[in-house]
Amino acid sequence: MINDILAESGALLAYGVLGIALMALGYLVVEITTPGKLGEQIWTQRNRGAALILAAKLLGVGAIVTTAIVSSEDDIAAGLLSTTVYGVLGIVLMVVAFYLLDLMTPGKLGATVVQSETLHPACWVVAAADLGTAAIVAAAIS
Repeated sequence: MINDILAESGALLAYGVLGIALMALGYLVVEITTPGKLGEQIWTQRNRGAALILAAKLLGVGAIVTTAIVSSEDDIAAGLLSTTVYGVLGIVLMVVAFYLLDLMTPGKLGATVVQSETLHPACWVVAAADLGTAAIVAAAIS
């Protein structure tokens, strides 16, 4: 029983660290695709658009990682590998969806969503694209 608890605690820690690392990657993607310093825009300037985009990205990555963990093999190494691959692919697909939206809309989408203190309607579209893409990836995993 103690060995099971220790093994499961180790798996929990490994998956937790991996999930946080993938969410950090999601943060970096938003940082790269939007102009300015994301942390300053959200925490200092209180930019609601930047916050909404980041929140949707983190929720999407979290849903993908959660689905990957639940669907993973009992073997911890294989589970961590599949979770990593699915998480990175999900983030890549979210970036592709963002740039496709950028091609179909006027101006630069990254600048549009963080351009003002008011919440631009495009923010909702980008957030929906992130969450929709995450749902598709999660369904494909399970």
